[in-house]
Amino acid sequence: MKEKIEGKVHYAKSFKEQLNLRVIILGMLGSAIISMSSMYVALRLGALPWPTIFVAILSMALLKLLKNTNVNEINVTHTGMSAGAMVAGGIAFTIPGIWMIQKDSHVSFLYVLTIAILGVILGVIAVILIRDYFIEKSGLPYPIGVASAQTVITGDTGGRKANILFSSLAASAIFTALRDGFNKIPQAIVSKTLNAKNIPLGLWLSPMAFGIGYIIGPLYMGVWFLGSVIGNLLIVPIGLQTKWFVDINAANAFKNSLGIGMIIGGGVAILVKDILPKSKQIFLSLFEGKSSILKAKYLALVAAGVVFIATLYFRLDLLSSIILIVGVWVTVGMAAYIDGATGIDPLEIFGIIVLLLVRWISSLYTTLGLLPLFAVAGVVAVACGLAGDNLQDFKSGQILKTNPNAQILSELIGGLTGAVFATIALFVMHAAYKEIGPNTFMPAPQAYAVSTMIKGLPDPRAFLFGLIMGIIIYFFGFQSAILGIGIYLPFIISGTAFLGGVTRIIIKKFFPKLDESGTLVSSGLLGGEGVTGVLIAIIKFIGGF
Repeated sequence: MKEKIEGKVHYAKSFKEQLNLRVIILGMLGSAIISMSSMYVALRLGALPWPTIFVAILSMALLKLLKNTNVNEINVTHTGMSAGAMVAGGIAFTIPGIWMIQKDSHVSFLYVLTIAILGVILGVIAVILIRDYFIEKSGLPYPIGVASAQTVITGDTGGRKANILFSSLAASAIFTALRDGFNKIPQAIVSKTLNAKNIPLGLWLSPMAFGIGYIIGPLYMGVWFLGSVIGNLLIVPIGLQTKWFVDINAANAFKNSLGIGMIIGGGVAILVKDILPKSKQIFLSLFEGKSSILKAKYLALVAAGVVFIATLYFRLDLLSSIILIVGVWVTVGMAAYIDGATGIDPLEIFGIIVLLLVRWISSLYTTLGLLPLFAVAGVVAVACGLAGDNLQDFKSGQILKTNPNAQILSELIGGLTGAVFATIALFVMHAAYKEIGPNTFMPAPQAYAVSTMIKGLPDPRAFLFGLIMGIIIYFFGFQSAILGIGIYLPFIISGTAFLGGVTRIIIKKFFPKLDESGTLVSSGLLGGEGVTGVLIAIIKFIGGF
């Protein structure tokens, strides 16, 4: 069977057949759209399943329309497209925390754009340095990258997969427009009786949340939902009923701090259990001279010098700038390992780790302001996204025998495009919805976690307990970071996502042949609501003038 499939595959014969003008244009357009969509998804839902399969199908569909394509050209195109999502995730998971601390903060568009661009530069250089080890030598599975390659290889000539994807995308877009643009569909279904008793049982009417639940799958979605039950249906109502909390604000402060503690505890446990034992192989590979891709060593030195000078724009002192750059090189190795093993990359955790280190060391001789600290977290998060999650695309490239140089250049162009449009989307969202943070339309839990590390936790004891439990639970093989996300997020979001996970269980058990189509439908649901949400926010923003 494999030989039969391989016989249908069209590979590129030259570099120009992999990276050319139409690849660059499609990669930039796709990155622009997906970065804005991803910004909406990340702020609204607090989760961002990286759209590798989505962009693989999208690239394949568009290039087949243009004729005379090949699997390598498709792979290089979706590498550029997905880079935009990585940049949006890194910005969405960190920078909105500025407005959570100071609602009237005058952080400039150029400041955020600079954060994104520097993160892209560092992230791409990191990929140049670590690709050989993580893709060729580490033996990590990179499950999303493998699935993406198989999707491209087995793409049928009739375009059935593309039809499924775009049909679900259109349906999701129409639903979102009716819900948010024309107010014909309610945002959520909530039990008023139970809600009056501080039991927030209900469902958010969101194709995106359902699709995310399906893509994440029953295992991780089950852990997420368990956290939501513990936080929203047990801790808050029982604590209020027993007078443990004086009011609902105190209850939510405890719940949110507990969830954030577990998220960070999970990140610390990953570092200790999964990264440090392999630190020699991972981190020494960054400085090995065997990689000849784009003259890695020289390019890395040049980029590090440029970024080092540019960090002065963030008003960082000399030592903090050095810690930022070294911190990026360390955390990208962590991100690459975790994502290669699980398909999950906790970007904000890496940003928090470096942020806390910079803050602690700098406090010995100076006090850094609010914006410089967020700049540190943002640059690290963006770099870890590109050097962690985007390696899934490079795993696809290894399977498809794509030229790494073509992928790296596409990633750089797509990342820089994403930096521009993700920044635009962030400021449009903030202008349209006014507030970002807990109990708003855009809860942005990861950015809230970053903000709490800077301004101080609402409930330090709950955070410490969550931190300790997060570390302990992970060592027993439980995904404590995902449990913490469930504890933090509102139940109506988690409930809808859980239905997506349950649906996948049913599909895989009774209709296993439809599981792949279910993933495509879910990708379309995610993209449709994300893109439409951005368009509605833009309309609201323009209408505000």
